[in-house]
Amino acid sequence: MGVGRFVYTPILPLMHTQAGLSAEAGANLATANYAGYLVGALAGILAPVLVRSRAVLRACLLLLTGTLAAMPLTLSTTVWSLLRLAAGVASALVFVVAAGSLLDHLREHPPHLSGWAFGGVGGGIALSGLLVLAVRPVADWRTAWWAAAVLAALLAAASWNLRPEQAPVAVPGGLGGARPRTHRWFAALFAGYTLEGVGYIIAGTFLVAAVGQGSPGWVGSGAWVLVGLAAVPSAALWARPGRRWSRPGLLCTALVVQAVGIALPALVGGTAAALGSAVLFGATFIGVSTLALALGAHLRFPRSVALLTAGYSVGQILGPLIVAPLLHHGYHRALLPAALVVLAAAAAAGVLRIGFPHHMVVSGHTDVDQQRESTEDARLDGAGP
Repeated sequence: MGVGRFVYTPILPLMHTQAGLSAEAGANLATANYAGYLVGALAGILAPVLVRSRAVLRACLLLLTGTLAAMPLTLSTTVWSLLRLAAGVASALVFVVAAGSLLDHLREHPPHLSGWAFGGVGGGIALSGLLVLAVRPVADWRTAWWAAAVLAALLAAASWNLRPEQAPVAVPGGLGGARPRTHRWFAALFAGYTLEGVGYIIAGTFLVAAVGQGSPGWVGSGAWVLVGLAAVPSAALWARPGRRWSRPGLLCTALVVQAVGIALPALVGGTAAALGSAVLFGATFIGVSTLALALGAHLRFPRSVALLTAGYSVGQILGPLIVAPLLHHGYHRALLPAALVVLAAAAAAGVLRIGFPHHMVVSGHTDVDQQRESTEDARLDGAGP
């Protein structure tokens, strides 16, 4: 999924110079992919049977690989948009199936273990960046897409036998006690996470192109490799302080760090700023997602994960459209608005901290009890403090 969804970012500059893709069309292709991701996410929400089906997983792995192989076969932006739309649908379903499998089969294991598995997205980003770095001196944009398809096929084969989550078993009587009222905190979380979707995706789409405009040719793809490498451990590392520190505070901190990383290439320039930006961005965007979804689950708001994912997906669709008018004068101009949007998300996370119900009772156990049990499990596994 990391390759199939994100390889477009390092290939985008090649398509501009070699395939005649305009900046506006590039933004539209990105939007098509994010729209497909929203459709796939909603399909998983409305038809849960899809995310528990090995046949659906395998079909989506094949579809994702096929869309990469088909990109070089045409110069039609309409066909490209349809292919990226299909890739978005397949990416979302692959991610939801994999996430469900992780949370189901690793339920009795320390939380950081599934965090490392979510780092697979970062691994795919790093591999896609290395691939384009290797290809661009010796071949064109078509070869880059075909090479990505081969890489995706190898990874699909490796994940072919992944076991989706099992159907949930109904518990008689359900949870006891009245559901706590957490609407105001969830509203702040939803607003912040939707804004993060807008700001993150602008950087995720145009960072390589922006960096490449003012740096040597290798820096853009090299920065994307660093984004992926920094993302691999990020979910696990951000999960660790959550046992001791306030999750809303951690979310606010991660968003501020991300905003700084996004703004660096636009404010400073140069190779060092570009690479530093990549590290800060990669080290936060998956961590922000895991923290936000964990907060939604903690608040016990009905269908919190579905609602947060939908808001995030809508933000991703809006992001490229919002900055499209600025792209005629270079990609750097898109990064500052993106950083400001992420700072607004950090402000929403700051509001979330006001009176936040850290210790909620769930089925007779407080959140502190659950955290203590989780910490003890981690210590027994050799991963505790």
